[in-house]
Parts: sequence; C-alpha cells; structure tokens
Amino acid sequence: MTHKSSNLSHNIEESTIIERIGNTPLLNLTGIFGKSDGVSLFAKAEWYNPGGSIKDRAALSMIRAGEEEGKLNTNKIVLDATSGNTGIGLAMICSALNYRLSLVIPENVSKERKTILNAYGANTTYTNPLEGIDEAIKKAREMFSENPEKYFYVDQYSNEANWKAHYKTTGPEIIEQTEGKITHFVAGVGTGGTIGGTGRKLKEYNKSIKIIEVQPDSPFHGLEGLKHMETALIPKIYNEKLRDDLLNISTEEAQRMTVKLAREKGILIGPSSGAALVASLKVASEIKQGMIVTVFPDSGF
Repeated sequence: MTHKSSNLSHNIEESTIIERIGNTPLLNLTGIFGKSDGVSLFAKAEWYNPGGSIKDRAALSMIRAGEEEGKLNTNKIVLDATSGNTGIGLAMICSALNYRLSLVIPENVSKERKTILNAYGANTTYTNPLEGIDEAIKKAREMFSENPEKYFYVDQYSNEANWKAHYKTTGPEIIEQTEGKITHFVAGVGTGGTIGGTGRKLKEYNKSIKIIEVQPDSPFHGLEGLKHMETALIPKIYNEKLRDDLLNISTEEAQRMTVKLAREKGILIGPSSGAALVASLKVASEIKQGMIVTVFPDSGF
C-alpha cells in the first residue's frame, strides 16, 4: 500500500501572531437575564485577540505609527505606562518585532499580569499602588524627558494612533457584524481610545447611534483599566463630546455581574467587562426596541 505525501502548507493558514489581532466575535447576550422584549444585546469578545485583550489593537497601531513616522527603530527602547493590558499587548508585539520594552506599572497589578510581562521579557518599573496609573504616567514621562534619545515613548493616553485603531478596526467590524443595525454602543473609558475611535466610526455611519460611556462611580475603585475622569489625569485623546450619555458603575455592581455571568452562563469576564454589562442592561431596561453592542475588553483570566 502506498501513501501520498501531503503538503501541510496548503492546509494550514500561515500568519504571524500580530496578524491575528482583530476580527473578534460578537457574543449574543439577548435576554441573558430576562426577557428581551424587542431589545437585542451583543458583546465584542476581545479576549480572542492573541494578547488576551482589546489593547492589542491600540498597541499594534501605535507601534506601526512610530515606525511609519520614523520615531521608532531597533536602537530605541519602547516605553509606556500601563495598568496591564496595554503592557501585555506591547510586550507581545515588541517580542514578535524584536523591540526592547520598558513598562511603568502600579505595584498592585495582578501577579498573573506581572508573570506574563516577565515571560515576554519586558523590563518593568513599579510605582506606588496608592497613586494608581496616574503615578505610573508621571514616572514614564520623567524617564522619557531625562533620556529622549533612548526611548520611543508610546504615550497611549495622548497617542492619536490609539483611537485610530478602533476607528479602522473595531467600529467597522461592529457595523459589519450587526449588518448596520446597531442602535446603542456601550463602552468603558480608560484612555478614551476604544469609545473615541469606535464612536467616531459609528456616528459617521449613522449619527442616530447612541454612544454610552461607562466610568467608575468613585475615585477609589476596583475597575482596573477604567478611569474616574473627574479626579484623574485626563488623557489628551479623550473626547467627552462624543458621548450621548454617561453611566457611573460601582465596583460592587461590576464584580457581582462577573460572578453571575460566570456561574449562570459560563462566561468569565473581568471587572471592566462586568461594568460594561451592568451599564448595557441598564440601557436595555430603558428602551423599547434596539440593538445594543458593548465591549468586553478582556476575560477574567
């Protein structure tokens, strides 16, 4: 009996890890905790990105912009402040593209995130956990000002390539996946990139689409990745004029929702995703018809 040899290259899609960023699925959560009554609800499952979060999109966009503008080359060290997910996205991408990376991070980020960053080979500097991400931002700015020739400072909070990532990818994906039927977009705000870029694209497509912004309800909160704008350093790319409404969600509400969703529906999400779902259900309770789309920035891992 003879066997014909097979050429696996014809059967296996060849791509780099960064080419797998984007095109994440929409989870249908319609009627998830009750009757839908003409209102549908979907969530963009951003943990399907290879780095595990929506921040892969912005990280890649900012690195590519640095290259295109001639600000980034292999002689420079990529530098930024992060509370976790952007750092992981940058670490993955810098590893794939052979760039060195230095991150400034609040000391109280999770042990798991520290382990992941270490595995990617990122150099980390930790700041006072009581001062949160704002202290990390100040430290990163200080490091860059002292050695501007040494670093390519990503500065995700001011970098236009951050929101443009979502204008070019997240927004168009949502329009295509919903066949243009979306009526409400609900998203948390950290840098302002996700809601800024996606909101711009959705408003261009249909100005009647409502953009609902989600923030923590107090300065001292446990919603990692989200900012309480009244008391925080305001990111330069944040534009509150894009929103139609603002919902403030408590850490307790968000945490209860993450537990409820995991135990009743088998979907494990993080606190910022829990806050987005709480807000989305509030919107759903206030309208008679529509299609709500929210973003789950990462999973609960």
